[in-house]
Amino acid sequence: MQKKACKQIVLYSDGSSLGNPGPGGYGGILRFKDKEKIFSGGEAHTTNNRMELRGVIEGLKLLKEPCRVDVYSDSSYVVNAINEWLKGWIAKDFKKVKNDDLWREYIEVAKEHHIKGHWIKGHDGHKENELCDQLAKKEAEKYR
Repeated sequence: MQKKACKQIVLYSDGSSLGNPGPGGYGGILRFKDKEKIFSGGEAHTTNNRMELRGVIEGLKLLKEPCRVDVYSDSSYVVNAINEWLKGWIAKDFKKVKNDDLWREYIEVAKEHHIKGHWIKGHDGHKENELCDQLAKKEAEKYR
């Protein structure tokens, strides 16, 4: 029996906080071929980095089967952690790592997937990043 190929998914995500900490939001776009799912949410008291990461986590939670996921974010914190830092953080059991609760949650929702982070310059006219930014700010405003 031949193994089924994993779906190739693109996840665009952005986070925002009005104050750091302050009210925050995230926005994202999941794309598979010509299908898109737009999602967003927020919290009353959070930081920008937490919302950047929350957007990725919530996008991954929407996937119903193991996938290959290209994550596009303007957060070098999120992209570098996904691609480079996470293995070291796990090895030292997250000692002195900020947002370890969210990184542990990320590990749980990411474990079925093959994920690669891609950094994109924020506020530079990238269509999907601009939409995610608008969604994130709109969510943060709800908590102001």
